[in-house]
Amino acid sequence: MATNRSPIDDLKQIGMQLLIRFLPFADAATDDLPLPRLLRLSLFQISVGAAIVLLNGTLNRVMVVELGMPVWLVSLMVALPLVFAPLRALIGHRSDYHHSAFGLRRVPYIWWGTLLQFGGFAFMPFALLLMSAEGNNMAILGYIAAAAAFLLVGAGLHTTQTAGLALATDLAPKDTRPRVVALLYVTLLVGMLLSAVIYGLLLRDFTQVKLIQVIQGTAGLTIFLNLTALWRQEAIDSKRAASRIRAPKFSSSWKAFVEDRYAARLLIAVGLGTAAFSMQDILLEPYGGEVLGLTVSQTTLLTAIWAGGTLIAFSLAGWLLTRGGDPNRFAMVGAALGVFAFVAVIVAGTLDMPWLFRTGAWLIGFGGGLFAVGTLTAAMGLAHGGHSGLALGAWGAVQATAQGGAIFLGGTIRDIASFMVEEGWIGSDMSGPAFSYGVVYYLEIILLLATLVVVFPLLFKKNQPKLDTAQGGEKKFGISEML
Repeated sequence: MATNRSPIDDLKQIGMQLLIRFLPFADAATDDLPLPRLLRLSLFQISVGAAIVLLNGTLNRVMVVELGMPVWLVSLMVALPLVFAPLRALIGHRSDYHHSAFGLRRVPYIWWGTLLQFGGFAFMPFALLLMSAEGNNMAILGYIAAAAAFLLVGAGLHTTQTAGLALATDLAPKDTRPRVVALLYVTLLVGMLLSAVIYGLLLRDFTQVKLIQVIQGTAGLTIFLNLTALWRQEAIDSKRAASRIRAPKFSSSWKAFVEDRYAARLLIAVGLGTAAFSMQDILLEPYGGEVLGLTVSQTTLLTAIWAGGTLIAFSLAGWLLTRGGDPNRFAMVGAALGVFAFVAVIVAGTLDMPWLFRTGAWLIGFGGGLFAVGTLTAAMGLAHGGHSGLALGAWGAVQATAQGGAIFLGGTIRDIASFMVEEGWIGSDMSGPAFSYGVVYYLEIILLLATLVVVFPLLFKKNQPKLDTAQGGEKKFGISEML
């Protein structure tokens, strides 16, 4: 019997087969949650990735180099969105038991997060204009408005991402949930990579007007992508709307969790390693501009290089972990690669070698990706007895707190070192701009070495938690409840 298939249908079929073959974790799709619907849901991760790149990559370079703001102030603003990161466990918990007239739990939180993210980007250009105007006596209002905009964007993206990942776990069958959320995290990295390339191309010939247009375009894109992602994803549930479930207490579970020495050592390693990899977040782009003379477009592309390294590390670790790899070993390898990455960045500034600088940026992403996947998978091994939210929430809280504190400290330490050079407290041989950045990079190397010391005993702990195994004895890997 002949079928009436058009060339467009054939192209769609070929495209879907290519996605399933080459997109990491695309096999998580099922009949109930097909790949087109799953990819549409993942669009909220694209908007989150674009926001992260704009805040951490483009705006921090512009405010430091083009606007001449102190690095410590810029680092504080960039770290402000992370103030809400430790609250992600609370946001997820509240969405679990949210009561609404239509029985919706996740969609209201995603929508509120979208509005907050849009609002922050909407008035951020006006704050930048106030800060950059020469002779403006009201510049302090620009700083306050910029801080408020960063806070709104941070609150929005953390709320959106937390509720979105929870919605994905609701829609996915139980046996595919970890891989579904892992696919969403891959989408986040792809979104960061694509947005970094696009921002770099749009800002090749930098002007303040172009920057404002990019920010406003990101605000509009946030609304469009998130509305598209939400459309007809969560069904109306009249039974849930009529019922009221009291949230359980977690005090006893937390007490039992923190008494586990393995868990405590793992969380210490997470804090040290995350701080080591994150301290450079505010400095890498300005370092490229001040020390190596790279343009705004070239430094913005560094985020794409970093995200590419992270994506490769994530995919590689996921493939190896399904074949019995030790997550603590991956964390240790990631930390060791981080040491070489920062050595490469320091040498690149000393010898004026942009290609080595880009290599170091890629290694930072690759090593940081291995470390994050390793420690998160180890935390998943702690999620026994129904305490998955507690274990992964503790991982997310430590990771976010360390990241925010490290970003702020990185900028502050750089400014202190620069001040010491300007005041003549340090010899003239170290008077170049590379020295103040180098102080932070050397500190990151020390933190990574300390991380290796903490992680190493975890490799030999006989009673360390084991991951759940599938029927064939193969470990199932994914990122359920990512942060």
